[in-house]
Amino acid sequence: MAVVPARRLALLGGGFSTDDDGLLDDWVLSHARTPRPQVCFVPTARGDASAYIERFLDAFRSRSCEPSVLPLFQRELDDDALRTFLLAQDVVYVGGGNTANLLAVWRAHGVDRLLREAYGRGTLLCGISAGANCWAEGSHTDSFGPLTFLPDGLGLLPGSVCPHYDSEPGRRPSYRAAVAVGALPAGWALEDGVGALFTDGLLTEVVTRTAGANLYRVEPDGEDGAGERALDCRLLG
Repeated sequence: MAVVPARRLALLGGGFSTDDDGLLDDWVLSHARTPRPQVCFVPTARGDASAYIERFLDAFRSRSCEPSVLPLFQRELDDDALRTFLLAQDVVYVGGGNTANLLAVWRAHGVDRLLREAYGRGTLLCGISAGANCWAEGSHTDSFGPLTFLPDGLGLLPGSVCPHYDSEPGRRPSYRAAVAVGALPAGWALEDGVGALFTDGLLTEVVTRTAGANLYRVEPDGEDGAGERALDCRLLG
């Protein structure tokens, strides 16, 4: 009987684009299925910005991995080659930017379906900000300007996600309000510096590079509001 691989994804509150210590990126690589993994960066949410791509490559060329980039705004691979490429990756690392735009572009190119397939085959999916939002059923986002709720995502992670919970004004009350009224399902709020690993949809590890930073479970409290519960985090370093 064939062994079904664990389906894993990681939500990141930091990484190469915001931190200099590399702790969260090293943590991600420690969960790859091979010692020297194929790691694909997907910069769709920021329009395949060249500076963002170079920052990723600079950070990961020096690590024990084989880094690559999937551009979609100047796509070079046909459908068959795109599928072969994505399914060969051990880690898919999605950058931040505009969550709504990311989802629309992925669907136009069929990347959403390929990522589902890769996830089912054991590829570790991860990302920061929009790259964390995209995996859930819904998210808290500034994709449309003001902070609001987006009841859309790939749905690989049950519930909703809110990034930058401690660092952007308005995030905490706005996300809690969306959960309270049912605009978003209960979910996970990440403070900057935190990493959360989910295996088959269940939380299995929480780490932080910043002492005092937390992952929160946010749920309706039954009184027209929403409560939050901090999860224990292991300090990296």
